Amino acid sequence: MAGPQIAVGAIIQREGELLMVKRAREPALGLWSIPGGRVGTGELLADALRREVLEETGLTIEVGELAGILEVPGPDFHYVILDHFATIVADADPRAGSDVSDVRWVRVEDIGDLECTPRFVETMKAWNVL
Repeated sequence: MAGPQIAVGAIIQREGELLMVKRAREPALGLWSIPGGRVGTGELLADALRREVLEETGLTIEVGELAGILEVPGPDFHYVILDHFATIVADADPRAGSDVSDVRWVRVEDIGDLECTPRFVETMKAWNVL
């Protein structure tokens, strides 16, 4: 197994909803989470987050403050995820892009009904997102 990999995630909210994506690849295939992904070598965190959100949702964002850090170790991977608050720059409807099979705005009170990535709901509650 390679060493830990740095990843980023975007917490994008609007009027009681959170933008969520359904993962189309492992790890977490078929599970719901926020848009994001790995940071490339030499890539700044904010640049990686803007790239990942654009690739996965078609939306352009402005990166805000760090919400928190989530460590996700697994048998064949180890991610250190830096989740940031973000806002959409231009009003547009999200569309599923690379690495995701679905993207949608989810009412905060309905997120617990989705099959989410491990510790997602608990983490978002701890960060006062949910």
